[in-house]
Order: sequence, then C-alpha cells, then structure tokens
Amino acid sequence: MSSGRPLPSRRALTWTAAVAVPAAAGAAVLVPLAASGSVDLPDLTPEQLLALAADSDVDQFSGTLEQTSALGLPDLGAVTDALGGGSSGGSSGDPGTDADSRAADVADLLELVTGTHTAKVYLDGDRVRLQVLDELAERNVYVDGAAGEAWFVDSEAQTATRFVAPEGSGEKPEDAPQAELPTPQEMIDRALADLDESTEVSVGTDGRVAGRDAYELVLTPRTDDTLVGEVRFAVDGETGAALAASVTARGASEPAFEITFTDVDFAAPDAAALTFAPGAGITVEEKELPAWTDADARDHADKPAPPASAQPRVSGEGWATIVEIPAPAGERDPIAGLAPDQAALLDSVTTAVDGGRVLETALVTVLLTDDGRVFAGAVPADALVAAAAADAPDR
Repeated sequence: MSSGRPLPSRRALTWTAAVAVPAAAGAAVLVPLAASGSVDLPDLTPEQLLALAADSDVDQFSGTLEQTSALGLPDLGAVTDALGGGSSGGSSGDPGTDADSRAADVADLLELVTGTHTAKVYLDGDRVRLQVLDELAERNVYVDGAAGEAWFVDSEAQTATRFVAPEGSGEKPEDAPQAELPTPQEMIDRALADLDESTEVSVGTDGRVAGRDAYELVLTPRTDDTLVGEVRFAVDGETGAALAASVTARGASEPAFEITFTDVDFAAPDAAALTFAPGAGITVEEKELPAWTDADARDHADKPAPPASAQPRVSGEGWATIVEIPAPAGERDPIAGLAPDQAALLDSVTTAVDGGRVLETALVTVLLTDDGRVFAGAVPADALVAAAAADAPDR
C-alpha cells in the first residue's frame, strides 16, 4: 500500500482493493455460518431480519477480520515477477520513478486479491484504527475525524506519514471520491441499499460467528444470467451488526470471497489502541490535505457534466447488469499500442476474444475491447462480448 493516499474519515478508509470485486457483483455474499444446535434465536421473518440489519447503529467495537479470496484468477506469477516480486519491493527505500510506484501499487493490488489476509479493526465514533497484519510486518492506519488527522504507518519500512486537514477547510460534497472500510457491515449496507425484486430473500439457519449467536440472511439471484450464486450474511442476534460476508460463484461449493470476524467486542476500544506516537527510528513525513473552500464547492457545483459519449453506460438489470466505460475521445486500438512488456503482461492474465481481451474471475468478468472500451459485470464473458458488439461505435 502506498503511504501517499488521502484518508478522509472513518468510513473513508481502504483495507483492500479486493472489496471492489464483490462490490461490483452487487455485494453478493455467502456466509460460512457455523450452524449450532445450541443456538436458538427467536424466529424472524425475512422482513424482520432485514429490518434488524438495517437498523443496526453500532459505532464502537474492536475485532479481528479475516479475508480470504479464491477468485479463480489466472496465474499472476508473470505479473508479480515483472513488477519486482510483489509489494515488498515498493514498500521501503527509495520510491524510485513514477513507473516504479505504479508497479508497486499494482503488485499490492494483486497481493490483496489473492490468498488470505488478517486485520484488526478498532472503532470509536470518529476514531478508527486499521491494523493489517503481514507475514513479517504490519501496516497501520489511524484516523481521527474530530481532530482532522490520519496516520499511515509501515513497520517494515519504518515510516509514518501524518495527513492533516487544514483548519476551516470544510467538508467535500458527498459525491467526492471516497474509499470505504470493507467490513461485513459495509457490505450488508450496500446489499440492502441495492435490494430489489431481482433477489429472493430468506432466513437460513441460526449459528455462531466470532463466539456470538447470529441469524443467517440468505439472498438468491432470481436469474441464471449471473456468475453469482447464493448470497448470505451472518447478522448478530443482539446488535443486528453483520459479522461475516462472502461471495460464492454459481455452481461452486466454496466461497470465492469471504470476510468474517474471528473475534469481536462491541464495547468501546481502549483509547491507547486508537492513538499513534512515533517512536525512535521511525521516519516521519507530514502532508497537509488540500483545503476545500467555498470557491471549490462553487466550482464543483458549476462544473458541467461530461458529455453523454464519455459517461459510463449501463445495460441489463439486477444481477446481470453490465457497465460500459467508453474509450477516451480519439483513442483507438490501445491494446495494439502497448509496449512489448506491457502486452506480455496483458496476455498473461487475459484471454483473446472477438474484439478484444477478457479477464475472467469466479465472480466478475472484464472485457477490454480493441477500440478502447471497457465492459464489466458479474456475468459470463460471452455476455460482455455481445454487449460490446451491440454497442460498437462507428469507425
């Protein structure tokens, strides 16, 4: 992870880029809920369980999250080798060129969307700490929304970056770019916000997650035109908070993406766990976040919308939705224009199809067309190819 990324608020905090994958699939999840004959919560209808989850207002807790990804990605060894063997090469020492920095960022992304990762999370209102545990080191993010500051700390590189919001800078508008903390609660909030007639809702079997009695919320797509199979959440029987979430592909028996608390405590965490003070040997850098002034707000409000030809387009509906990102104006055949090493990397992770190349995972498919467009959805590759052919621009 790069230490130069802004960290605005307790909800504006990224753990892993892998959350983009299940989010793109509509936040579909399958929970590995441990059914237990000793758990017998009061019966709830699907509507009552949805209400319990929607009404949860937990803003204090500490716990350990475990994320597991098995997305069925192609062999990424060639990519990580070409980028210097992963994130460790770009995490310490001289940051090098912009290209080196981008390579390190890509390597971090590839690391995060594969395998298993563990993090500790501490939340108390506007204060949050995210502690990502690597094999031989750890990375910490501390955010204090009330104080307007955040720290990114890399124990391997022995560096700490303090981000400070200028006094009187105000709030950015709600549609300003933000990343979100991928807890099970964040994922269930997304799922409930997008819930519609395309999804069947039911209640599964009571069980235990992180030592707590939990309901099982089951969401099932009503269409076969999606890669996503069954959907489930573990919902705490007392607080209504989501304790676990994962994604399974249609026809698969194991989750492709899973995030679950292995332990959780809904009491306020110790204040010391939310506070960072640089110790000896830590190199400290300070960065002031750009101020957001009234003039910025006016400029943002007055900024014209991009032309329709440059805006993302949506086709299909529900679980079979396809998003198209148009090619930049005047750009043609970007794949053919790649440098040899870039083309080799692309070849190693994609498959040639009519009109472009496709990256297939268990849950999401991405099509890069020869004319510069990008199509993505939780659908099979042939659906994207058909959508690209139906909307091909005039040459």
